[in-house]
Amino acid sequence: MELAVLLIVLVACLAIGVPVAFSLLTASIACFFVLDIPLVVVFQRMAAGVSVFTLMAIPFFIFAGDLMYRSGIAERLVHIAEAAFGRARGGLGAVNVGASTLFGAVSGSAIASASAMGSVMMPLMKEKGYDADYSVNVTVTAAIVGLLIPPSHNMIIYSAASGIGVSIGDLFLAGIVPGVLTAILLMFVSWVVAVKRGYAAGIFPGWREFAKSVAFAIPGLLTAIIIMGGILSGVFTATESSAIAVIYTVIIGAFVYRTMGLKKFAQAAVQSVKITAMVLMIIGSATAFGYALAILEAPTKLAELITEITRNPILVLLIVNVILLLLGTFMDMSPLIVITTPILLPVVMEVGVDPVHFGIVMMLNLGIGLVTPPVGSVLFVGAAVGKIPVESAVKSIWPFYGALILALMAITFIPALSLTLPNLF
Repeated sequence: MELAVLLIVLVACLAIGVPVAFSLLTASIACFFVLDIPLVVVFQRMAAGVSVFTLMAIPFFIFAGDLMYRSGIAERLVHIAEAAFGRARGGLGAVNVGASTLFGAVSGSAIASASAMGSVMMPLMKEKGYDADYSVNVTVTAAIVGLLIPPSHNMIIYSAASGIGVSIGDLFLAGIVPGVLTAILLMFVSWVVAVKRGYAAGIFPGWREFAKSVAFAIPGLLTAIIIMGGILSGVFTATESSAIAVIYTVIIGAFVYRTMGLKKFAQAAVQSVKITAMVLMIIGSATAFGYALAILEAPTKLAELITEITRNPILVLLIVNVILLLLGTFMDMSPLIVITTPILLPVVMEVGVDPVHFGIVMMLNLGIGLVTPPVGSVLFVGAAVGKIPVESAVKSIWPFYGALILALMAITFIPALSLTLPNLF
């Protein structure tokens, strides 16, 4: 009965449009009330959920990503991608994916990527005769690559939620090859759709222009190298690297590109505080919700159910992927990571799945949910930037879903794609 109350209240709140964080909090309070547990425990669990040292990296990475966007780094990355891919038929689609991949390497946020790349690429694609729905579909699906390419603050949430101290450095390394693979598949699909729609080819600007674009963008791209190099060398932790990323971005924006003034810095700070508050509120509420599930022994019961069905690692991963894909269409990524990681990670580890590998599978799986209605936040952002109804984008997004699902299957069943780099370093 208590589990029914927890889930019914959650679904009811989501159905009437209550924000995810408050839906989770309301459901937790209702469940604790039925269980006759003091309600103060809800807020104690919320406080415990956000009082994790590694989570300190989240506000800094969010701040660094916003500073990069306002410093014009996104536009410089577009210039690199356009010089490299723009000559192909429908090449601006590949340019969009390539630029999003590069931006993901310095921001780690799907929403930031969709917003930044959308504001730069969509007007350019419209000017070149590309349909609005195509521009939105390429932009939002390419933004998912940013969840895999380090640094990704969702990987930090996964590490904290795992309860076993999964290495953030290993997760960052593990996401590189899957991220590149996903980008290549999206480029291929964008090219196929572009050819089918008859979009024109661009003109190669020449190697001189390409080299010039790379040179201008190198200071921004060095952010990712500094972060990963510092973590792998042991010079600083992932949390410390996030603060260094902010300092470096301010220096680059203010003194190298000279596009970062006090006004833009203040705007980035305010926006980052807002996003951080939302993320941490979601994490705290999801922690209380997860605690309620633990009291009701839901994780144990689900694990027993799955292992009763099969103990085959392939089938277990298939079942887990289906569960995550379904949940991802109804709930945002951060709370799902906090709630499902303690439930599903022990199940997959019991059948021999590496926790780092599973983390990458979860990132892409739940990332697909960000571009899938009814709660696809990245899809809604992209449609808003592209000024088209979400329904128009969804009608033609299916080939891009196919690319993401194919990437998910490859990453799920070829562990070496995720584990080779962490094992090397």
